Amino acid sequence: MRKAFRTIFLALMMVVLYLPIIVLAVYSFTDSANIGAIRGFSVQNYVTLFEKPELRDMIAGTLILAVGSAFISTILGTLGAVGVFYSGRFGNLIVGSLNKVPVVNAEVVTAFSLCILLIGACGVDKSSFVSLVIGHVVLEAPFVYVSVVPKLKQMDNSLYEAALDLGASPAMALWRVVLPQIFPGVVSGFALAVTLSLDDYFITSYTKPATFDTISTYVVNATRGSQTEIKTALWALSTIIFAAVVLMVILMNVTGNENEKRAGAGNEKDR
Repeated sequence: MRKAFRTIFLALMMVVLYLPIIVLAVYSFTDSANIGAIRGFSVQNYVTLFEKPELRDMIAGTLILAVGSAFISTILGTLGAVGVFYSGRFGNLIVGSLNKVPVVNAEVVTAFSLCILLIGACGVDKSSFVSLVIGHVVLEAPFVYVSVVPKLKQMDNSLYEAALDLGASPAMALWRVVLPQIFPGVVSGFALAVTLSLDDYFITSYTKPATFDTISTYVVNATRGSQTEIKTALWALSTIIFAAVVLMVILMNVTGNENEKRAGAGNEKDR
């Protein structure tokens, strides 16, 4: 009975999580203008998505911002995690605790704070994209830190010390010894940072130039309007994003399993 209950509960949770996305994906391949009645099969929504210049520019700008800010956040978050890890227990406790605040803090609070500090107090010009990039880095870097720290705790720290004893500089030991061991955490942090950037609305809306839109801000504005063609094209965009995320998760899991098998085979050879 317990096994059956667990199976039923898991099935219900999967339905709750994925059924709305599946429905959206189905409607993206129809010519229906509204959710409720499925009409004929069509790929017009996908054609419109790449035919409209405003949609192409919005997607390109969103991807450039996401990848660029995630790259900066990954560097800062990784270096911060490594620095704190080797700074001792006291530094780990303080910085680790402080890093949890922006992770659990309400995003709207961060957005208001960045707007007041960067644009109000520091006078940063919104049209320069500086405030937007800084806002996304502030949002993403703490999550990269959280992704890297567990890998630092799992690694064999004696290898780093051995590299220093053999004459390697701290920078070379970091690059040749530490980074390969924590690389899965770095990749996970980068992927999470990209996802956060794509999904963010509040920070983007308060720090972006008036003429620039990301997917999140564009979707909010489009759903308030009456352009049915644009709305249905966004169904296709949402489906593509979901498919890309699923593919990325599968690749990460496959790569992680292969690395574990190689590590296990290496340990058996050493024995």
